[in-house]
Amino acid sequence: MLSLPSTSSSISRKKYDVFLSFRGEDTRKNFTDHLYHALKRSGIITFKDDPKLEAGEEIAPDLFKAIQQSWCSVIVFSESYASSGWCLDELSEIVKQKNDKGYKVFPVFYDVDPSDLRKQKGKVEEAFAEHKKRYDEDKLQRWRNALTQVANIKGWHLNHRHETEFIGDIVKKILAKLCETYPTVHDELVGISSRLEELYAKIDIGEDDVRIIGICEMGGIGKTTLARVAYTQMSSHFECKSFLADVRDISNKLGLVSLQKQLLSQVLPDECFSFFNVYEGNVIINHRLSNKRVLIVLDDVDNLQHLKCLVGRRDWFGLGSRIIVTTRDEHLLRSYRVDDVYKPTTLNDNDALRLFNFKAFSCEKVPKEDFIELVQHVVGYAGGLPLALEVLGSFLCDRDASQWRSAIERLKRDSNKEILDRLQISFDGLEETEKNIFLDIACFFNGEEKDFVMKVLDGCEFFPDIGIDVLIKKSLLTVNKYNQLRMHDLLQEMGRKIVREKSIDELEKRCRLWEERDVYNVLITNAVSYSIEIIYSDFSLIKFGIQLKTTTFFVQEMNKTLSLSEDAFLKMKRLRLLRVISHSICRDLVYLSNELRLLDWTGYPLKSLPSSFQPENLVAPMHKLKVINLQGSENLIKTPNFKMAPNIESLVLEGCTRLAYVDPSVGVLKKLKLLNLRGCKSLRSLPTKIGMESLEELILSGCSNLKSFPEIDGKMEYLLRLYLDGTEIEQLPSSIGHLSSLVLLNLKDCRNLLSLPGSIGGCTSLKTLNLSGCYKVENLPENLQQVELLEELDLSETSMTKPPPFIFQFKNLKVLSFNGRKGPSSKLQKYLPSLLKVFQRGRINSMALMLPSLLSLSSLTRLNLRDCNLCEGDIPSDISRLSSFVGARGSNKLFLVLLE
Repeated sequence: MLSLPSTSSSISRKKYDVFLSFRGEDTRKNFTDHLYHALKRSGIITFKDDPKLEAGEEIAPDLFKAIQQSWCSVIVFSESYASSGWCLDELSEIVKQKNDKGYKVFPVFYDVDPSDLRKQKGKVEEAFAEHKKRYDEDKLQRWRNALTQVANIKGWHLNHRHETEFIGDIVKKILAKLCETYPTVHDELVGISSRLEELYAKIDIGEDDVRIIGICEMGGIGKTTLARVAYTQMSSHFECKSFLADVRDISNKLGLVSLQKQLLSQVLPDECFSFFNVYEGNVIINHRLSNKRVLIVLDDVDNLQHLKCLVGRRDWFGLGSRIIVTTRDEHLLRSYRVDDVYKPTTLNDNDALRLFNFKAFSCEKVPKEDFIELVQHVVGYAGGLPLALEVLGSFLCDRDASQWRSAIERLKRDSNKEILDRLQISFDGLEETEKNIFLDIACFFNGEEKDFVMKVLDGCEFFPDIGIDVLIKKSLLTVNKYNQLRMHDLLQEMGRKIVREKSIDELEKRCRLWEERDVYNVLITNAVSYSIEIIYSDFSLIKFGIQLKTTTFFVQEMNKTLSLSEDAFLKMKRLRLLRVISHSICRDLVYLSNELRLLDWTGYPLKSLPSSFQPENLVAPMHKLKVINLQGSENLIKTPNFKMAPNIESLVLEGCTRLAYVDPSVGVLKKLKLLNLRGCKSLRSLPTKIGMESLEELILSGCSNLKSFPEIDGKMEYLLRLYLDGTEIEQLPSSIGHLSSLVLLNLKDCRNLLSLPGSIGGCTSLKTLNLSGCYKVENLPENLQQVELLEELDLSETSMTKPPPFIFQFKNLKVLSFNGRKGPSSKLQKYLPSLLKVFQRGRINSMALMLPSLLSLSSLTRLNLRDCNLCEGDIPSDISRLSSFVGARGSNKLFLVLLE
């Protein structure tokens, strides 16, 4: 925890909180008097000058001293304030302190317009006319500057309000500001200033409500120190105060009645209380404190009864009271409905280094170069936890470098007992199921994806939904922004120490194994191991040359290939979780426990699992899956929920002819690159939205019952190819325009498709568009001309009577197909007069397509016009001028081949 200075090094404070500057003739006996007493009642130490001091012409030295010994000044500007040279001298000194030392200044405009002060007009102008007769110009200018500067500060305006209400507002704001301006109490309280500022924002001392604030986090992070410093700084602002330390410990040893008496004795020190049960104590606390503005700190609370019997309800205390509760259990605070919870964080790297150096060297920097690397090792081990930094810094103080190295090596094997014992308090208060979850995470799952861990623990019947929430609320576990479970390194070490101590010498009697050396010895020696529930080991660390911090024997052994006997797991009847990352040798394996919930074996040496193994309880390590290929699974009706497999990159369901339902979770797979549903004939719909941000290829070809395409949620900026051919889709969503990287869009044989949306122009990278066989498509949207990179366009067998004119402006178009036309003849008839010409020579009543100039199609290499009833001369002659052109195909014969 953060170090609290001793009583001999008390908080450095100014003599006064507030210096009151005012014009005595105007407000001494009314407003200023009322303000002064309101400040005093709130515990704000306030200087107000004695009227006798004003007898002289010059300001008394005592007043200058009082200004310098105050934290701030409250200046009451009244009608004749500027008439007093005395007041203006005070004001000049106040402004000097503000400019030189950051002194706080709060103006109160008591029926005075600030602009009159800034511009020195009206009564102020008259006052300076009189001053000009008595004082030199230098002094007058100082006064003018001081008035202008302070009048520009945002202050409080009476504005015809009730004075009592007005004064109450002033006192609240000053109280709040005072808390912010108190100095940091000691150099060793590293990082506490920002914490206090955040805590005071939640305490909000200026408000007149009764507020209960919790400080909650893991043990050793500095909750008690923070609460004590805040208590010390704020206590003068409260009528009564009490700091109850070690509530959990005292309650267990002496009971709650003892704590109630201690609370009352601190709040009302001149009285003696005699009662013998908590119910009487409740009545007395409520009765005696309900009209008092109190500050109470309850430190280290771990039971709801502590709160119910010590602070009860908010109406037990007078308005403006503040109760601060420190605990490791956030759920306890939420159950009690506290007003807010402050959660201090571990120290950042710089603050952690400063705190450690204070403890180890009594200074901020490492005094000797040979200690720099050693200090980094220790600070890294502490992980920003103030308790660990203090304990280790104090332990290593005044020891030489060789002793430091020895201590660091020992820490690698045996953590500091004082630190772990403090941390274990939270673990000891858990139920057995939560203890098992905690130990599983400490030994196995720290840093793993939360949903995956929940699935495994649920398979172990540990009820993880409530269990993990309990660990989070008790500050033993966190979930980071990547949805990973995170446990502080020292909490993890504490959990592992608990497992080790159950059987220090006999490895096979431990319930969990994670160290490579221990796993190796148990597997190789085939030790009796009925107790083992978890094995987790990564032998690949040695294989790839990472030096593990273990004995020489272990390193030599780990350089060997892991050779297992066929009955290596025969006696592990309770084995629940097995993860091995190793290249192993094993001729056969006769047994694996049917209790296994997780089997994750990289480099598994055999072709099959033991014949006796029944995998009904197994939870697949879905989180590691990158490829799922269920092609041809004709009995698959619906897909699973893919939330447990967030790393899938390829999902192939081609030929799953009975698949009717795709789980919506597929739409948010962030790493998915390929989704293949080709030939899923029973599929009628997809999730309403998809947003696979890494998807490159989506294949829905042949999904003959699929009638709608989902909205694009986001940009899906990596999608290159979209195959919708052979579907029953009637329209595309306007969000299709978000696919700015799309290169290929295949809509062939989408016989119900009516049109393309205008937003298709947003597909600016599109190179291939196939609309062949889209019988109901009659035209293309004008916005398609924005797709300037288009290279292949197939409009065959649509209801279009001729290609839209704008497509003949595509400079990059290489292949254009317009093979015949489909659709009801009635639709064509109305276009015949204007769009077709009737030839009599050799083809009575035949219909020929009229083509415009092709010169703009400078990249055209193939023009396909089969079944368009063309004759010689129907193709524009300028086609011969296209140097890139290879050929044109017409009805039954090649009309023109250009070889040049």
